[in-house]
Amino acid sequence: MVAEQKTFGLGVVGAGMAAKPHAQALNALRDRIEVRGVWRRNRAELDQFCAEYDFPAAPSYEAMLADPAIEAILVLTPPNAREEIVAAAAGAGKHVLMEKPVERTTAAAERIVASCEKAGVTLGIIFQHRFRAASMALAQKMAKGELGALHAVHLVVPWWRPQHGYYDKPGRGSFAQDGGGVLITQAIHSLDLMLSLTGPVRAVTALSATTGFHQMETEDFVAGGLEFANGAVGGLMATTANFPGGAESLTLNCERATATLTGGNLTLNWFDGRTETIGEASNSGGGADPMAFPFDWHMAQIADFAEAVRQGRQPVSTGHTALAVHRLIDALIRSGQEGQRVVV
Repeated sequence: MVAEQKTFGLGVVGAGMAAKPHAQALNALRDRIEVRGVWRRNRAELDQFCAEYDFPAAPSYEAMLADPAIEAILVLTPPNAREEIVAAAAGAGKHVLMEKPVERTTAAAERIVASCEKAGVTLGIIFQHRFRAASMALAQKMAKGELGALHAVHLVVPWWRPQHGYYDKPGRGSFAQDGGGVLITQAIHSLDLMLSLTGPVRAVTALSATTGFHQMETEDFVAGGLEFANGAVGGLMATTANFPGGAESLTLNCERATATLTGGNLTLNWFDGRTETIGEASNSGGGADPMAFPFDWHMAQIADFAEAVRQGRQPVSTGHTALAVHRLIDALIRSGQEGQRVVV
């Protein structure tokens, strides 16, 4: 008789706005993943979070790292609080699953990836858009070459974030806390998904700006041209200044069909006249409420990470795949500032 495999022990650091879908996902995964502790500096908010989701509060981060039953740490803090947290986890031999972005700057992100590699621990980055049913279906078709060669790409992220209640909060839209604006905080999900389907971008030519809707340090509008390594060309527009906010859209013009991902839906218009639709109707957090989306995608990604650790493989989204997005964002911002083409 084969012994039942024990649950995957997880510790959680951070319990702010971004923690809600993770908590919902972890409750749905209780049969496979055990949250053995949650830690946050603000004790009152920690106790409230743990009571709401029925998780145990950890006495300290050090106590979680000392727990031999905790195999991995889920890091949900703002990006300016990550580097020391990850270094300590890696030093304790704990695997790390972390919210996007990796850090505020690419240099800091590279240090985090390097520290996990040096310690021999697995690093995964949350990019839940890859785990939508429509996204996975398109990824499979692209990997099999069913759509033929990719010739052109169009990415639109027409989101809305209000000044009051969002950008008025301390640190929002700042380099010190967030590391940037619409690209690194919002559009990074769509950029990661795009790169996972298209392969790398070779060069960009972009315009970036802050519109009159917002008073913030960083950009809320970016438009640009993309040159892909495989010879395809493309364009993007990303903003948080499009009231009331709409679903992001990624279109791949391929040799045999045009594939359009809109939110959680995929439409395939084949050159032979067929039309195919895959996916489900869902919100994506493009409006004033940034958390207005289901937790299913987080659940799938957390489950993939735990399975990857147990199986000794890399998760779907890794530190290295995330670095590719960081470098693309850097190139877009630099191009917008300099007004010229920039090689990624």
